[in-house]
This record gives sequence, C-alpha cells and structure tokens, in this order.
Amino acid sequence: MKSLLLAAAFSAVAFSATAQEVKRPEFPFTTEKAYDAGKVAPYKGKHAAAYKYIDANKAAHIENVQRWVRQRSISAQNDGVNDMANMLIADLKALGFKEAELAPTKRHPGVWGYYDAGAKTTIAVYMMYDVQPIEPVGWNVDAFAGTIVEDHALGRVLMARGATNQKGPQRIFLNALEAIIKAEGKLPVNIMLLAEGEEELGSPHYPDLIAKYADRLKQANGGVLFPMMGQTLAGGVQMSLGVKGNIYFELEAQGGPQGGPKDAEIHSSLKAIVDAPGLRLAQAIASLTSPDGNVITVPGFYDSIRQPNQEEQELINGVLPAWEANEAAMQKSLGVEKWIGGMTGREAITQYLFNTTLNMDGIWGGYSGEGTKTILPHKFTAKFDSRLVPNQTPDESERLIRAHLDAKGFTDIKLTRLSGYPPAQSSVKEPLVQAVIGTYRKYGITPSVMPRLAGSAPYYVFTDILKMPIVSAGIGYGAGAHAPNEFIVIDPKPGTKVAGITEAEKFYVDVVHAVAKR
Repeated sequence: MKSLLLAAAFSAVAFSATAQEVKRPEFPFTTEKAYDAGKVAPYKGKHAAAYKYIDANKAAHIENVQRWVRQRSISAQNDGVNDMANMLIADLKALGFKEAELAPTKRHPGVWGYYDAGAKTTIAVYMMYDVQPIEPVGWNVDAFAGTIVEDHALGRVLMARGATNQKGPQRIFLNALEAIIKAEGKLPVNIMLLAEGEEELGSPHYPDLIAKYADRLKQANGGVLFPMMGQTLAGGVQMSLGVKGNIYFELEAQGGPQGGPKDAEIHSSLKAIVDAPGLRLAQAIASLTSPDGNVITVPGFYDSIRQPNQEEQELINGVLPAWEANEAAMQKSLGVEKWIGGMTGREAITQYLFNTTLNMDGIWGGYSGEGTKTILPHKFTAKFDSRLVPNQTPDESERLIRAHLDAKGFTDIKLTRLSGYPPAQSSVKEPLVQAVIGTYRKYGITPSVMPRLAGSAPYYVFTDILKMPIVSAGIGYGAGAHAPNEFIVIDPKPGTKVAGITEAEKFYVDVVHAVAKR
C-alpha cells in the first residue's frame, strides 16, 4: 500500500510540474506601423433611382424581413427548415434569379441561386437560413411573430428570432438587390448565392455544397460577401477580415470494464466498492488544463500556432486605441471584472485574436433536481469547444487531445467530434475589402479593421478551397443573437448613431456598385 501511495504522489507531482512548464503563447510585435482605413477614398457613386425606390417601398421591405423571421427554421430541431429553404428559393426567383434550386445534403438542404446580369464582375454571397432554438423564458414577444416594438430604447425595432442573426441583414441585402433591379433594370454584377441550413449546427455539410458548385463559384472574381449588421451603438463599425476555426466535441465516461455501473444508476452506498464515472470524467477534464483552467496542458496543443504577420500587426496597431478606450465598457457589458491575470491593452487583444482556447460548454449526468437523491450515476458527458487560430486544424487538435487522454490512462473516456473547421482570413489589400471600406467611408464611418473575429464561421470553404476573399459587411444595429428579445433597429430614435433599415439597404446598393467599379 505504501508503494502505491508513493507512486500516486509522484504522479501528481509530475503532472503539476508538466502543467507549470506549459505557458500560454506570447505574441511579440516587431512593428509600430498602424493600418489607417481613413486613407481609403470614400466611394463617390450616387444611385438616386435605387435610393428613391427604397424610400418608396419601405413598408413592403419591412414586411419582407417580417415574413422571413416568422418562418421557423430551427436546424437543431428540424423545425421549419425546408419551408424556409423554399421561401428563399421563391424570393430569388421573384428577384429574377435564372437559377434558384434546392441543394440536398445528408441533413438540411442548401439553396443555390444565380443572377446573370451579363456583367464582368461576379460576387458570391454566403447566407445561412437557420436559427437557434428558442429559450423557454425571457421573451417579451412571440419569438416568431415578427413583432414591431415601438417603444424600444433605441427606437422602432423588429424583435424576433433571426432578426439580427442572420435573416434580418440577409433579407435587407435582397431588398437592396430588388431596388437596383427595379430602378436600373439589372444588377451591375452577377450574383452567385449559396445558402446553408446548418450554420447553427457547425456547418457540417457546407463543404459538400461548395464541392457541388465549386466550378461555378470559382468564376466569382469579385469575392464573397456576407451580409451582416456591423454597427456598434456608437455608430462605428468593427470590420473583421476572418474568423477563428473551431472544433466541438463531447467527452463521455460510462461504467463498464473500466469500472462503474454500465446500464443504469445504482445506490450511492456502493461507492465504497464501485467506481464512479462522473468522478473519472472530472479527473480527465482536469488533466486538460492548469488548475485555473487558463493554460492548455495537452502536449503540443500550442506548437503549431502562427505568430502575427506584418499585415496583422499593422491592423492590431490600428485598432489598439479603440480597444483600449472600450476595454472597461466591454468588461462591464459582459459582467466580467477583469481579463485573465489582469491583462489589458495589446496583450489582451492579441491573446483574444491569436491564441487558441479550450472551453467547457456544459456537463451533465446524474441527479440535479431539488433536494437529495443518493445515486451513483452510470454516465456523465461534457461538451467542449476549442477556437482554432492559423496553422491549427480540427484533425490535429482532436488527435492531440485523444493522445493526451490515452497517455494519462483515460483510454476509456469516449471522445466524439461533433463539428469542426479551420480558421480563415482575407487580406485588407483585396479589392473587395477596399470597396467595402470605401463604402463605409461614404457613410461617414471609418471602420476599425480587425484581422479576424474571435468567433467562428465556415469561411475556410472560400479562402482555402476556392481561394477567394470573403468579407462581412453592413450598417445598422442588431443585438440579442441566440438570446431572448433578439432585435434589429428599423427606425432609430433621433440622436441615435445607428442606421435604420432604409439606410442599411442603400449601403448595400453602394457596396454592389463599388465592387463592380473596382
């Protein structure tokens, strides 16, 4: 027994030493040069006929957005997804798209559309038509009623699931295309649109859709546009040129040969002689990070991370003053008292954008109701996500985690990958990006240009597979994505610095023309 205790003590010390040796990556900068979006010339085009059409058809355009958010399309529950796909197809046909068709996948279908304007420039448009499930409490309105709220603090708003993520800005973009077609006869660019119904599931089959239309999409010499409401409450825009990747997985401990009840819970008194899967999972999870949860102790997990390149450093230098000015307000809005270790400024923004993560999203098993229930559960499960940065891949990340668990003796812990894709990024020098910046400048906005979002989206299918730049763009304001009372501003209150729906549509009119001109 003494030898076993000594071995256990030695193992604990060895693990502690290993954890101490691993450190969070550092990202030293080699330049003080800062990118200045204010040097991009504002777009000077004027499209009065399209603007007039937008003003005259405001009510109908609001109804278009309401019609979209009223159609349920919860991908996780297969609730209304096909109906939403067919609504999108019908709307594309009504706009004059010569091609508008359902693109089946192994789960929810995509939608392909092509508008042939006979133009020299072709823009690809990424869309998603699915939404998150509805929370059981917290909504002030029916989440799928498409309610106009007149007395919101920001003015007149549309409150509904999908209002800002992403049905609202996407239908606003189509409203803008309608205005150009009706007022000018046709678009100045060709449009290839490929929408998915599984973005909220991690886009597992979007690569299949890309593969089906790859030969067509490669003709999109204007790049890829993702309509999105981009303004902050202060009226500014944080423009991101890329995204982190992601791997989402489950870890599960269940009784069986390793120990513990296999098929059902048993009385907790048996813990004296029976292993507990829940405690075993807890130990496996604890082995993945330092005790504070802030250093990933999986060997090699940090090794492939690429340092910020020259362009990325210049972009960070350009947005650093705005980050520092907003840091305290950001923490307050998040309900966070401080960043890890009290970091601030450059260290905080570089860790946020260039470091990888390992986060536990949820854990369950056993009894969690009121009062007591003395049981020894047979199974516990936890969900994790890891945000991936340049040079990290889902496959390698999964391999490293699996190898680590095995090396620590947790071969019985089941690892199930649910989704994953690599990071993606476009250069600020791309003509598409410059056209969008120029359009923001026309509207009196000099965007803060970030190298990437810290969140994830399947942009890699465009940047890596098709070798095309992609950028999200749009003005207007929305909030509450994935939460109760999601909304977009339709008519801002006087003095509010965000755009309403008509100005948001005019912005897209200008973006389309600006890309055509470049």
